[in-house]
Amino acid sequence: MKMKAVVMTEIGAPLRIEEVELAEPKANEVLVKIEATGVCHSDLNALHDETTPIPTILGHEGSGIVVEVGPNVKNVKIGDKVALSWVPFCGTCEFCQTGQVNLCESAFGPMFEGTLLDGTTRLSLNGEKVYHNSLLSTFAEYTVVPEMSCVKLPDEMPFAQASLIGCGVATGYGAAVKAAKVTPGSTVAIFGIGGVGVNAIQGARIAGASKIIACDLKEQNLEIAKTFGATHTVNVGEGNVVEMLKELTGGFGVHFAIDCSGNTNAASTAWQATRKGGTTVVVGAFNPKRELTLPANGFHRVGKNLKGSFYGDVHPFLDFPIIAELYLDGKFKLDELVLSRIQLEDINKAFDSFHNQCCVNVGRTVIEFGGK
Repeated sequence: MKMKAVVMTEIGAPLRIEEVELAEPKANEVLVKIEATGVCHSDLNALHDETTPIPTILGHEGSGIVVEVGPNVKNVKIGDKVALSWVPFCGTCEFCQTGQVNLCESAFGPMFEGTLLDGTTRLSLNGEKVYHNSLLSTFAEYTVVPEMSCVKLPDEMPFAQASLIGCGVATGYGAAVKAAKVTPGSTVAIFGIGGVGVNAIQGARIAGASKIIACDLKEQNLEIAKTFGATHTVNVGEGNVVEMLKELTGGFGVHFAIDCSGNTNAASTAWQATRKGGTTVVVGAFNPKRELTLPANGFHRVGKNLKGSFYGDVHPFLDFPIIAELYLDGKFKLDELVLSRIQLEDINKAFDSFHNQCCVNVGRTVIEFGGK
């Protein structure tokens, strides 16, 4: 079938609207009509990443309607409303068998190669191969994805809000609820109040934390953090952050610190601000050229846990529906994360906004295709 899609044709160049050919789904694949897709900073990173295969269709935060399924598909049917997960899992490896589906290796080779799970693509332009992004490629009217990328959501769930669940929302929520395992009455510090950090705040609130401290350089972000559940804020550019956090927690430090910033200095600060016996979770992606440095003195005596978390340790088929139900029950803010709604033709304006330091970055621009 022919469809309209946004195609990346050069590293860092403006994206182009093209008429692309999409092949039908194979046995374990699903054809989804995209109704909404978020524009994530990771898409900008992919646009400027020299390892991104070209040409490719970007986009990895999507929701839509199932319109065709392969003969082996069992989890969804035609007409289902779905949110898409960019980490499909095999269900049979050691990680999957122990419930750590976010660590399944099946998706990563194809993800880096720009293919689907079988090593081939379903996309072409003028007879030439076009690559997939994160096995989803949601900047298009339709997409073919693995069955294990399709998570059924309630019919009442609006598409724009549903599209955001598959990346930043699930990662932040999971970092607090699944990775850190925040407990009722505990104290939590969140470093980096962006699209992930604000949802870590929501996760900590839902888990029952008594004190949630938002830590960031931007006063605007700190004010926004309060509307999502932060009880206190700390501007990390205005003093000794560790001492400020200890002062807010009776001199002990926080029970849980979650670094969503991707900054190694912030992660080190988060560790130092965590009390004895507490847990520090790092969910932000570091620059691979940087090193994380922690104080060695007395390391063995403090009994603290340091944990890296990929995708917030979520299980998409369990946690996406929970987040959707929390939203529908008025307990999880998603409306406020939809910063603006645009058409596919305005995609480059959304990318340009990432370079504007004055723009609010606690949320997403969402591309809509006409659904509700």
